[in-house]
Amino acid sequence: MAKGHTTVSDFAVAPRRSRPVEQSVTQPTSETNAAELPTELRNADQAQDAALPRAEVDKPVSRLIAPTEEARRERATTRALQREDSRIRLRDLKRARDRESKHYVNCPLDYDTKTRLQKAALENDVKMTVIMKAAIDQFLKDNGY
Repeated sequence: MAKGHTTVSDFAVAPRRSRPVEQSVTQPTSETNAAELPTELRNADQAQDAALPRAEVDKPVSRLIAPTEEARRERATTRALQREDSRIRLRDLKRARDRESKHYVNCPLDYDTKTRLQKAALENDVKMTVIMKAAIDQFLKDNGY
């Protein structure tokens, strides 16, 4: 169910921004001609117009968009404090995790014990280290440790 060809009108295009007063006075004929053009040409013109830099449109208009220097400094300070708190919490979590794990014990096993351990791990779908840890825990509990 694919179309034979794709045109610009097949895609959603954002509505045009309102132009500043200077440009709307100098270019009234292009806007009236744009209404008479087919939708494919109008959408192509919109894409080209959107690509052009607009210095007048990019300037902040309201005080909500451009807060005072004091408000910017306060916001930057709170963001920095939040980042610092997050960084410290993450570091503490990593240290706690490292403290709980990775205390290795190296023990040589004979060939028969190793093959039995591998077979048990494969049949029970468990890692060999889990079996060894459970066996060590059981031995320590049985002997009062």
